[in-house]
Amino acid sequence: MSDAKANEHKPLAAPLGQEVRQKTIDVLCESFARDDMDVGELERRLELVDRADTMEELRAILADLPSANLPVPSVELATRPTLHPESIREHSLIGGIIGGGTRAGAWVPARDNWVVNVIAGSVLDLREAQLGPGATEIHVISIIGGVQILVPPDVRVECSGIGIIGSFEHKPTVPSTTDPEAPVIRVNGVAIIGGVKVSVRYPGETARDAQLRVKAKRKAQKLLEKRRRDGR
Repeated sequence: MSDAKANEHKPLAAPLGQEVRQKTIDVLCESFARDDMDVGELERRLELVDRADTMEELRAILADLPSANLPVPSVELATRPTLHPESIREHSLIGGIIGGGTRAGAWVPARDNWVVNVIAGSVLDLREAQLGPGATEIHVISIIGGVQILVPPDVRVECSGIGIIGSFEHKPTVPSTTDPEAPVIRVNGVAIIGGVKVSVRYPGETARDAQLRVKAKRKAQKLLEKRRRDGR
């Protein structure tokens, strides 16, 4: 069979949309920010993205990157394990008076978690927590104290609260997932002469690591904008 006839039977690949290319570029910028490559390598891979015609080519550009498990269409996502509903407690209490409480590691939050601080501080690190299906509720009452809540990027966050001579903040350094099937962390409450801060960070990442990553990602984005202005 001639090459021409053989090609007639090959399915035509769907053209790559700009959204898919942009998400691939986002992964490259994130990888640069996490020191997986230098500026020269970032520029080289951006050029490959511009020339790519198929999803397979985009996958090849990302395949060897440690951060290639980021949420883009061209990458397989690891599945977050969820517990059976019967293994989840209904309520839990965390906090203290002139003290505080900490939860971290592979702990199991209840469906409704109350964090109560009076002249105290508490930390809830949910980045490695084993979550039940649906929503995990966190209700905060903090009086002359602070509460830090760390959540991973693969959950959805809903945050609402009141700060009275204080603050109730949700400022992610990593965008949370928009997957409607992802677990939900729902935070609400009140902070009086204190603060509640919800941060989205990668597991094991410190506040300083997050700051450096955000700074490097901005540098990568500026480089990308310059390439676009130059018509490259």
